[in-house]
Amino acid sequence: MSTETEDGHDDHHHHLPAVEDWPRGFGEASWWPFVTALGGAGIYIGVALWILGDLVHPLAGPAVVAGSVGFFLTGIYGWLYHAFITKFWSRDVTEHGSASLRWGMIAFLGSELATFGAIFSYYFYFRAGAEWTLPATTPDLVSSLILANTAILIASSFTLHWAHVAIRSGDRTNFLRGMGLTVLLGIVFLGGQALEYFEFIAHEGFTLGEGIYGSAFYGLTGLHGLHVMLGVVFLSIVFIRGLYGQYSAERHLSVSTASMYWHFVDVVWVFLVVVLYVGAGQA
Repeated sequence: MSTETEDGHDDHHHHLPAVEDWPRGFGEASWWPFVTALGGAGIYIGVALWILGDLVHPLAGPAVVAGSVGFFLTGIYGWLYHAFITKFWSRDVTEHGSASLRWGMIAFLGSELATFGAIFSYYFYFRAGAEWTLPATTPDLVSSLILANTAILIASSFTLHWAHVAIRSGDRTNFLRGMGLTVLLGIVFLGGQALEYFEFIAHEGFTLGEGIYGSAFYGLTGLHGLHVMLGVVFLSIVFIRGLYGQYSAERHLSVSTASMYWHFVDVVWVFLVVVLYVGAGQA
């Protein structure tokens, strides 16, 4: 049975399985963040098994990582639908709900900051040791590719800000242009990172198992790449909803929350480049 929203749109074609199919009976609590956390933890366990390849089956680590990534993305899918999309698509957003979503994003970014902070602390602890050395297979880290990729990600923050300012001013055309460019730049960045990994692993022999630096490098850049991928999905949803005309100068909260996430990811990348790329070989 279809229902009609207050602006005349028919909701029949906007079935939300992530909310409707999930077992209920727990009040307002959502289990999707828990599912996401289990997937994220599984990724770390899989990487640990991968590194300990001599002690377990060589396919155990990659299999756990692949399964955990699927679990993580499933949890994110349900979480986004439950926390962001359902209320906005049904036009059922109250002032209290808007504040909850905004503070929810701030809390999520706080947890992400703690995650990155823990891994950076691990890296700094070993980096400060007297016996610190870079692996012999370490390639040229500050290359034209990494500089171009960094410029692309920084540029995406400016295009997203342009889109955000445009929708707040009621300029839907420039909003869509800015969002489309941001999504495109995010995809190009991921392609550049995949190319960098290929060059490092296939041509230079620099892999995850190359000592402390190798594990820190791929752990941090891989985790960041996963966040960029997630951000591209998030921004793509916002862009598609923008094509449906669901944003205006008065109604653009999910644009704001997406911007908060994307700018956070960009800042983390700049810090990561300074520490892992530029500062790696410094005494």
